[in-house]
Amino acid sequence: MSLNPNRKEAEAVLESSAYYSSYAAENKRNLTGYLMMKRAMDIVAASIGLIFLMPVFLLLAIAIKIEDPKGPVFFSQKRVGKGERPFHMYKFRSMVSNAEELLADLLEKNEIQGAMFKMKDDPRITRIGKFIRKTSIDELPQLWNVVRGDMSLVGPRPPLPREVAEYTAYDKQRLKVTPGCTGLWQVSGRNSLSFSEMVELDIQYIQNRNILFDTSIVIKTIKLLLGSKNAY
Repeated sequence: MSLNPNRKEAEAVLESSAYYSSYAAENKRNLTGYLMMKRAMDIVAASIGLIFLMPVFLLLAIAIKIEDPKGPVFFSQKRVGKGERPFHMYKFRSMVSNAEELLADLLEKNEIQGAMFKMKDDPRITRIGKFIRKTSIDELPQLWNVVRGDMSLVGPRPPLPREVAEYTAYDKQRLKVTPGCTGLWQVSGRNSLSFSEMVELDIQYIQNRNILFDTSIVIKTIKLLLGSKNAY
């Protein structure tokens, strides 16, 4: 038996009211319009970025191959996207070729709390890898993920399947939207923040997202790229 029978009745009245219905419909229209505009901006910006960054891609490919001729230029990793749908996220390879095999021996040295692995002086990182990670240049191939629709320019960071396996129902709220190349977490402290703080920032973003908010995050990201101290 309900401890407060009047509560359900009050909620029923509220949900059936014309005011509530129009409010909900307006919110849905606003979100739909925002998502359409966001997707259009993603496609245009990511496509332009890929075209103009081709010379940079070529130089990085040469540098990566010179240091480690046997390894690939790009690194593809399975990530979890919107609605827990898996996809392959692309980066410039910044680690040795057998980095995933070496991870098990490093897990106990994790320097961030929660369902993520971060290690500032990760021995798997190559010399060119240290540079492209410090400047976040290794993330540029994700523009292709944006064009494909796997990711957006702005959104929660896509986690690894092993990280999602440790998520609570609360943590999984960050998987309700399309993941992004950058987001509120990245411009608010990144690796200096705990996992729980990242989740809170992602939920805050999801609840308040709009074009102006997205634009401000992109601008802050560009500023951080000019002198990032927290990327590793």
